[in-house]
Amino acid sequence: MAKAPILTPQAENFPQWYQDVLAKAELADNGPVRGTMVIRPYGYGIWELMQAAMDRRIKAAGADNVYFPLFIPESYLKREAEHVEGFSPELAVVTHAGGEELAEPVVVRPTSETVFGEFMAKWVQSYRDLPLLLNQWANVVRWELRPRVFLRTTEFLWQEGHTAHASREDAARYARDILEHTYADFMVNELAVPVFTGVKTRRERFAGAINTLACEAMMRDGKALQMGTSHELGQNFAKAFDIDYLDDAGQRQHCWTTSWGSSTRMVGGLIMCHGDDAGLRVPPRVAPIQVVVCVVRDGDGVVEAATRVRDELVAAGVRARVDDRVSVSFGRRVTDWEIKGVPVRIELGPRDLAEGNVMLARRGADKTSVALAGVGSAVSSALDELQRELLDEATRRRDAATASVGSVGEAIEAAGEGFARIPWRSLGEAGETELAEQAVTVRCLQMPDGSVPDDVDADGVEALVARSY
Repeated sequence: MAKAPILTPQAENFPQWYQDVLAKAELADNGPVRGTMVIRPYGYGIWELMQAAMDRRIKAAGADNVYFPLFIPESYLKREAEHVEGFSPELAVVTHAGGEELAEPVVVRPTSETVFGEFMAKWVQSYRDLPLLLNQWANVVRWELRPRVFLRTTEFLWQEGHTAHASREDAARYARDILEHTYADFMVNELAVPVFTGVKTRRERFAGAINTLACEAMMRDGKALQMGTSHELGQNFAKAFDIDYLDDAGQRQHCWTTSWGSSTRMVGGLIMCHGDDAGLRVPPRVAPIQVVVCVVRDGDGVVEAATRVRDELVAAGVRARVDDRVSVSFGRRVTDWEIKGVPVRIELGPRDLAEGNVMLARRGADKTSVALAGVGSAVSSALDELQRELLDEATRRRDAATASVGSVGEAIEAAGEGFARIPWRSLGEAGETELAEQAVTVRCLQMPDGSVPDDVDADGVEALVARSY
């Protein structure tokens, strides 16, 4: 009788495969309140590395980290009409505290444009105070109807940037730089996830924004996942919160503001972009354990030798761990590390040690014999190759599943397998409505060369459409 697979095959049931990986790779569990999640140590280790790499890029873009309160007066949200209307269905509102009814309800932050706006108005007085570039790492709460761990949860972790500028041009430039040089660069070079960058249609814009830019990635089932967004808020929030300044001529002007964010949704994107039927595949740059040194069988100094290999790798900057659980079958341990997606596995037994060798296996590849003396160099090469191969593979898969079409009907059909690219002028808002009736959305608008258009109505703009998470 055939042995049942540990994970549901992707081709059989992709959503169930995703749930299986979350559990078997020990990434996260559902929290006690509907829609919340408990991130386990291995999953949080991935998030910490993502956070560190993203934080370096945010600081390189000139933003400083701050922290703002979790609770926001309800009146703040009501001061920007589109904003409160857009978020009202998702708000968690506190009406009682300390055993008494509050004089004014407070909202558990769904995002922080309003509270940042209140304090930016205090901190900005002159053009010399601009641009004001701020970022915070925090949790937010949005009451989701159909939660899914990492992808869409009631509470999630993220970073949100908020900036104020003296001119529309400077705000627009910064919003685009964040999208292209912070977000897209991180996703491609750290997560090995290729992304399309573009602008959202008017109906898909962030509530209160005059322009929204996005990074869109394709998952292995052909669906899209929005990985990060950057918004030009115009002067909407500046006027609502009196964020103004004296220019160099002594005239009072309203600022131009932006906001931008990425979240633990990226962990879900990493799982669904790279994972296979054997489990997770973690790009080396965000792998909490880049190398696991597995003791095949104890004896003749094998554990000591494995520890020395681990220490040598750690000294070289590699995140390595020894697995000396010889009471657990070796096959079971290998399967567990495959499910967790550890990039490189080194196997060492008495015979290997006697011959002065180890067996080295990249995740999902055949094993090769490597001299003990050269293990550090071999590991470095393997990690670099795997990082590159994951990006190349994901890019080929995405491009092969992106079809150019000429009609709404063809776009809907293509969206059953991947992305469709259609001229925006051929689609238009009427076509966008027709797509939505079939649960297909315009993910972003691009120029034919993949660049971000300056205007959604510019000549040659193309719409990327897909089903999405």
